[in-house]
Amino acid sequence: MKKELCIIVFILLCLTLRYDKPLFTKFYYQIESIKHPNSIQVLVNKNHQLSSHYVPKDLEVISNQYAYDEKYLRKEARLSFERLSEEASTLGYRIIGVSAYRDYDYQKKLYQYYVDTKGKEYADLCSARPGHSEHQSGLAIDVMGSNLDYNLFEESEEFTWMSENAHHYGFILRYPKGKEQITGFKYEPWHYRYVGVELATTLYQKNLTLEEYFH
Repeated sequence: MKKELCIIVFILLCLTLRYDKPLFTKFYYQIESIKHPNSIQVLVNKNHQLSSHYVPKDLEVISNQYAYDEKYLRKEARLSFERLSEEASTLGYRIIGVSAYRDYDYQKKLYQYYVDTKGKEYADLCSARPGHSEHQSGLAIDVMGSNLDYNLFEESEEFTWMSENAHHYGFILRYPKGKEQITGFKYEPWHYRYVGVELATTLYQKNLTLEEYFH
């Protein structure tokens, strides 16, 4: 009886470890090269890396009505973001893109800046290492609202609207509060990722991150 109990406990322990492993409790570990970077649903994170040479072929500049300077997204994401911003403006909201596509070299310099000024531990919480940034995919955008500070986007009236409606346009809040141990990044209320309306709606309704969905 004692032997049987030990076997049951061992099996349960193995099942628990098997379940936890894919949720990326070890970041930047056993990194996989991304095979299909052009997929709208591509998973880019601390365990899945884009090539240093990858540049989306369908990048288009976002209208300056909805973004500062020249900001680029892939065509499908750009059209959806402009529609989101336009329809938000009809309701009295102002949603502006402040950072979108970044190439590998730009991300490399940005990450190193955080390492040099804040230390490596902090850098890994707030900035992706080169090749691991969603911004390189051309599908991610950082936004700000009418308070004109993306760091304080959560305090703007636009944040609530975005939280409740972004999925209708194919965008998800990529690094939500309470999911830091899964995404590997601190809560970023300003960072949105385009995945298409169908998947965005599923993730919104089930309160899932991309990591949990693909797990």
